[in-house]
Amino acid sequence: MRKLILEIQMSIDGFIARPNGDTNWMIWNWGLDWKWDKKLQDFHTNLNKSIDCILLSKQMAEEGFKMHWQQVADDVNDSRYEFAKHITKAHKIVFSTTLKKSTPIPGGWENTEIAEGNFVEYINQLKRQVGKDIIVYGGATFVASLIKAGLIDEFYLIVNPTAIGNGLPIFNSLEERQDMKLMNAQPYECVVLVLNYTL
Repeated sequence: MRKLILEIQMSIDGFIARPNGDTNWMIWNWGLDWKWDKKLQDFHTNLNKSIDCILLSKQMAEEGFKMHWQQVADDVNDSRYEFAKHITKAHKIVFSTTLKKSTPIPGGWENTEIAEGNFVEYINQLKRQVGKDIIVYGGATFVASLIKAGLIDEFYLIVNPTAIGNGLPIFNSLEERQDMKLMNAQPYECVVLVLNYTL
């Protein structure tokens, strides 16, 4: 059975962005200046090569996730090229009740579909299909809904050494305790810590 993986950056006090969505406190906020050390870059790239399907929130689709990584994948000299090339080829599924294929999104709808029906049933059915694992990239609300539903099988929490005091959390929707098993805790030279948990 395929696993649903969450790879997400957060502050040391558990937020994935400031209340206004700002992420300039991260060592690397997904932009051109990839400040992670090479070992962490390779880990991130190889983790994403283990998947063939990406779940996206409506917000990520509308903000240009596809177009951003397509542009990176067009430049073989970009240090993010290997990651971007794989991400661009992977099948993408957008979760939204309002978006239509007739609605333009940055990067277009090629190799991308809109999930229909109950998202819990949809994702559980997706996990039963043949293929590599699945990864989710989304905003706080979307990710929190997946955590609340117990759909995420493996967590990679990329902890930046910064406390921001207030922001967008992802564990705030839980209505009951969710115990996890720590599989690995790996510090990197760029002072980022990656915590790997499973349910």
